[in-house]
Amino acid sequence: MDQVKTILLALISGALGALFVNQISNKEVDNSAKYVVPELPPSQVSNVAYSASIPNENFVDASKKSTGSVVFIQTLSEVDYRTGGWMDWFFEPRSSQQIGSGSGVVFAEDGYIVTNNHVIMDADEITVIAGKRSYRAELVGRDPSSDLAVIKINSNELPAIAKGNSEQVQVGEWVLAVGNPFNLTSTVTAGIVSAKGRNINILRDKFPIESFIQTDAAINPGNSGGALVNANGELIGINTAILSRTGSYAGYGFAIPVNIVKKVFNDLIKYGEVQKAFTGAEFIEIDSELADRMGVEDLDGVIVAEVKEDGAADRAGLKKRDVIRKINNSQIRSKAILEELIAKSYPGDKLTILVERDKEMINRELVLTNREGTTSILKRNIYYAEDLEASFESVSKVERDLLGIASGVKVVDYKSNGFFANLGIPKGFIITQINSRAINKPEELAKALENVRGRFDVIGIDKRGRKVYYPFRR
Repeated sequence: MDQVKTILLALISGALGALFVNQISNKEVDNSAKYVVPELPPSQVSNVAYSASIPNENFVDASKKSTGSVVFIQTLSEVDYRTGGWMDWFFEPRSSQQIGSGSGVVFAEDGYIVTNNHVIMDADEITVIAGKRSYRAELVGRDPSSDLAVIKINSNELPAIAKGNSEQVQVGEWVLAVGNPFNLTSTVTAGIVSAKGRNINILRDKFPIESFIQTDAAINPGNSGGALVNANGELIGINTAILSRTGSYAGYGFAIPVNIVKKVFNDLIKYGEVQKAFTGAEFIEIDSELADRMGVEDLDGVIVAEVKEDGAADRAGLKKRDVIRKINNSQIRSKAILEELIAKSYPGDKLTILVERDKEMINRELVLTNREGTTSILKRNIYYAEDLEASFESVSKVERDLLGIASGVKVVDYKSNGFFANLGIPKGFIITQINSRAINKPEELAKALENVRGRFDVIGIDKRGRKVYYPFRR
């Protein structure tokens, strides 16, 4: 493929970049996903000499403080390949084992570890390796919108990393990337913060949160979930992505700011899910063309592109074409900055918004809401169906509105070789109908599948928002 066609924004997990497949039933597995990363030959690896003016003693101290808190993660996934179409009637699904790797950061001394969601996504087994010890880990929770996950090991022997404040990070300051690139454990590279508030459109979640710290510290496959630390050895970000034509380091890496990580971690531990706050509006960046059409002189800020009826923004009096200049007296220079601010907020929080409308400045007070349109704290309600050996949850109002569906039940998890696992319907799939009957609650889904006989169809929405049907016979 012509390398000039596009620049690959590669998720840098070894689960994708250092992937190998253990084939089962002598069937070949398609391993040509765009995130597979070729390892560079030694002849193409170059050393970078830094100026003697760099504070080397700080790098040594920072390395000593941080490397003990960064662990190596290995995952094992059982994959059953189905098409979700009529061909499943005639062909047995291909199956395989996938083994991947990445990094993680010890966030609390009682065994809680933060990593990227894409490192542990779909993993059936998670192993944490620290030094010469290995531990079986369990998944505590994950948040695809920020590409973060929390896992836990039964140990309090690993030191928790010191946390910094990503709001105080300055462009140009020296940083270290700590991780396990290409399965080389405890690797440290140095660079500077190149930019803040980067939105690179790499997360494929329905509600992505992107406001990355950009760095030129070398980051490669296997660094995913590792630490970006400052010269004091304090965590300022979780390394997540690289900008590259080949999938290997080519100049820039991106890390999730630690202030977002702190909130995601605390919410997953306390509530089992992240307490996401919603504005009830869509925003776009200001560019010169839009500014000319709207008669706006200042290109800093974001434009209100859509206001959801009876949402938080609607109740606050925001209108389409409004320009957001400040929130809580903080300058909003880009959409990424706005999203970072919202990501650190909770439902019920009040925002004072300075809006430019028809060249006049107006103050508005907006009360953020949760995924159900209220201001209360929500706890994840998962229904486990014993006969199906699977768990499900209702789809939130915000997600239903986004997908344009009236109802639906999401597949959360299932036991291997159980009834539902044998259907081959992937986790995250939203079931909207069974035999043309609408499914509104998990209990309805369980009852329908337990009682169905003969031929039946499962209809729903996949992770890409496409309508898919699965034909079955029981």
